[in-house]
Amino acid sequence: MKLAKLSLAAMVVAGLASSSFAADTLADAFKNGKVSGEIKAWYFDKTVENTDAAKDKENNANIANFGLTLGFVTDSLYGFYAGATFQGSATPFIDNDAEGKNTAKDGKADTANFGTTNAASGAVLSEAYLGYKLGKTDVKVGRQFISTPLVNGSGSRFFKESFEGAVLVNTDLPQTTVFAGYAGKFQGRTSAVSGDGLGDAPSFHKKAVYAGLKNALTGKSATDYTSRDGGYTAGAINKSISNLTLTGQYLFVDNAHDTDGVDVYYTEANYVLPMSGFKLGFDATFRGSHTRDDLDALNASGHMFSGRVSLSGLAGFGASFAAATTSSDHVLLGAGNGPTTYTATMIAGAATPTAAANTDSYLFQVTYDFSKVGVAGLTAVAQYGWTEQGTQPKLDLETGNSSKVKGTDRTTYAAGVTYAVPALKGLTTSLQYEVQEADSKTAGTKTVDTDEMWFKASYKF
Repeated sequence: MKLAKLSLAAMVVAGLASSSFAADTLADAFKNGKVSGEIKAWYFDKTVENTDAAKDKENNANIANFGLTLGFVTDSLYGFYAGATFQGSATPFIDNDAEGKNTAKDGKADTANFGTTNAASGAVLSEAYLGYKLGKTDVKVGRQFISTPLVNGSGSRFFKESFEGAVLVNTDLPQTTVFAGYAGKFQGRTSAVSGDGLGDAPSFHKKAVYAGLKNALTGKSATDYTSRDGGYTAGAINKSISNLTLTGQYLFVDNAHDTDGVDVYYTEANYVLPMSGFKLGFDATFRGSHTRDDLDALNASGHMFSGRVSLSGLAGFGASFAAATTSSDHVLLGAGNGPTTYTATMIAGAATPTAAANTDSYLFQVTYDFSKVGVAGLTAVAQYGWTEQGTQPKLDLETGNSSKVKGTDRTTYAAGVTYAVPALKGLTTSLQYEVQEADSKTAGTKTVDTDEMWFKASYKF
């Protein structure tokens, strides 16, 4: 199981659904239900150049995905409702050219490129749930998308990740949302993430794949982690103080890797200061993880402090600067591939390197809304980020041996544009490009330069 954080200011936990009016019969509940969907066409291109004392090697790969997401939610009947979401993808071509040789087999990319991201052809029923709403309490049981700071499926790749379990949300307390949940199974974004080989659509399995876990491991993939007993979480969001949002969440994953449990915790404060013609934002987080007994060898009982200052709404411009630092142990960010941090860049930077042990990370970002100059629907973003790492403790799961290696410093430049076509509501296109240089501090080892481009076109209805 893996998790990620979503935008807290907009967070409505798990995307729970309820109708504004109730049906009188079961037939009316279906007749009055709502259909939604998204038609998608995506193209990713990635070039990785490795250089070290012995050799230079360049690998270029690209992939196209075409498919759709189709969802249906019934109207409410005596407080009950049901929903389902189908995701499907076709990958008409995957090209992986390593030094002039196509190393893809049977049209499937190797795991070094898109195997755990977009190489997924087929379909999956990602949501199939029954919900019940009574007053200000909403419960949803079954397969469902969950988006909380510590339990969050990635939505940046073609298949959105999902969980199987139960989520409860209550808003009885003034200006407060309380939530709790259990997830017993996880659907990754590809079959390689879910544990079903390579190149196919993902499926649901008992998994305990932690965002940030690969920082601690060598010799074996972090996706091999399983959990027989699933994960339990609880949290709250409070907005009692004007312009201030406070969030806290706790996650316990039991029987991780057939051994002991893992505790993950998260706190955040977001304050917005309205000014004349613009707004100032001040954000801070403290998060961490604690491994129990047999998992102590992972060196993943670490914590992270993060802060961010931002400006928004200044004649269409926005800007922010974020900084974060970690302890001498790695930090597990949560369950799912969706966790993020203030200093994660839009593509290659990701959140994982920022959560490694002995790491300081920084991100500067500028945005612009072109509607201020008459181009409605067009927005742009530019980022510059860097990460400085000290010594990294590592564990080889196959041999049980522990080691310490020198860290890797990363410098990243990224830019993106998004255009929501005014003439056709629901149609959005976006283009993102990122360049990252990763320099290992170990003598004689490689420098990795990664150039990656994403193009996404989608129509939501």
